[in-house]
Amino acid sequence: MLLAYLKGMGTGAGLIIAIGAQNAFVLSQGLRRTHTLVIPAICALCDAILVTAGVAGLGRIVATTPVITKIAGTGGAIFLFFYGLKAFYSAFGSNRLEADSAGPMSRRTAVLATLGVTLLNPHVYIDTIVLLGSISGQFQAPAHLAFGAGAVSASFLWFFILSLGAGFLAPLFRTPRAWRILDAFVGTIMWSIAASLAKSL
Repeated sequence: MLLAYLKGMGTGAGLIIAIGAQNAFVLSQGLRRTHTLVIPAICALCDAILVTAGVAGLGRIVATTPVITKIAGTGGAIFLFFYGLKAFYSAFGSNRLEADSAGPMSRRTAVLATLGVTLLNPHVYIDTIVLLGSISGQFQAPAHLAFGAGAVSASFLWFFILSLGAGFLAPLFRTPRAWRILDAFVGTIMWSIAASLAKSL
């Protein structure tokens, strides 16, 4: 059981730590100290639900229903394009976002944006439901549940560390130039993933 749990943590961490749209969003909002508990909680809870579904066997259904992936990919590409456009506008527009001048994002906006970045990206379903669900099948019950719990634990740890830990980097972002670089980085990540999604449709 412990081995399955640790393997779940390691596999889950390997899948979620890679820089992507979700991590870039969590990092940028963490640096702005915007809803630093709500945003990682939503990310981690979504992962927990999807991993549980994958461990329960939903991964096999998704893998054999490509239309689900195509619908999610289309919506994700559109959402990420416009979010990336917003980030580039913040970086290079006349009203660019800066740490001290930016108004706080409302809780409702933060929740919707986090859900969008998380659930409109088909990669999250591939990583959680399909990949982790398939790997959990290598373990006999109830060890497969321990594997899933390990993956969920890695998700909670990562997103809260990323969100809360970003505050320690805030002193590096006291200049407008640093914020322009961050927003340009976020926009590049969003557009590159949107392009990859559109190409795979």
